[in-house]
Amino acid sequence: MSVSMLCFERLLMTSKSNVITEAFKALRTGALPEAKSIITDNYFFKPLENDGRTYSEHQKIKIFIRDGFVDRYSGERLIFPPVLRIISLAMPEEFPFHKNWKMSDCHLAYWQLLPTIDHIVPVSRGGHDEESNWVCTSQLRNSAKSNWLLEELGWHLHQVGNLKDWDGLLGLFMEYLTENRAILANRYINSWYQATKKANAT
Repeated sequence: MSVSMLCFERLLMTSKSNVITEAFKALRTGALPEAKSIITDNYFFKPLENDGRTYSEHQKIKIFIRDGFVDRYSGERLIFPPVLRIISLAMPEEFPFHKNWKMSDCHLAYWQLLPTIDHIVPVSRGGHDEESNWVCTSQLRNSAKSNWLLEELGWHLHQVGNLKDWDGLLGLFMEYLTENRAILANRYINSWYQATKKANAT
C-alpha cells in the first residue's frame, strides 16, 4: 500500500473504534511500525494528570451565584452547601453526613444537590484554570465527568439560572442565621457565611 493511499484511508477514520480496528489489523499482519503510526497519528496518548485544584468558599460562591445555582451539566437546581449541613446537624439520622462522603453513611443529597466547581475543559486536557472555564455542577456530575470532554460524554452546557427564580436557598440561609446565631460556632457554616458576606460586598 502506498503512503498516499495509507494517508487517505486514515482520513476516513472518523470514529475511535475505526482507529483501533485499523491498528489491530496492521498488528495482526505483523506491521508493528504501521500500527504504532496509526495510533500515534489518530488516537494519541497523553497522560492525564489531576491538577489537584482547590477553591476557596469565596471563589465557589461567586461561580454558584453567577450560574444561578444550576448544574450546568444537567440543568438541575442545586442547594447552597451549608444548608445541607444545617439539616444534617438538626437531623443526623434522617439526613446523615459523612466527612469522607462515604455513600453508605452519607445522604445522597450531598452527591446529587451539593454544588461544586468543575473545569469545562479539564486542565489535564489543555483547559485553563480561570473563571471562564469554571462551571457549577453537582458532586455527582463532577465525579462522573472527571477528565472527559463534554463531547466525549455526549453532554452539553445548560443555560445559567436566574437568581430571582432560584438562589439555592442562599437567602433562606442568611435569614436562618439572623435567628440562629449560635450555629456560627460551626466552622464550616461560619466559613460559608463569611464568604457570602464577602461576595455580597463585591
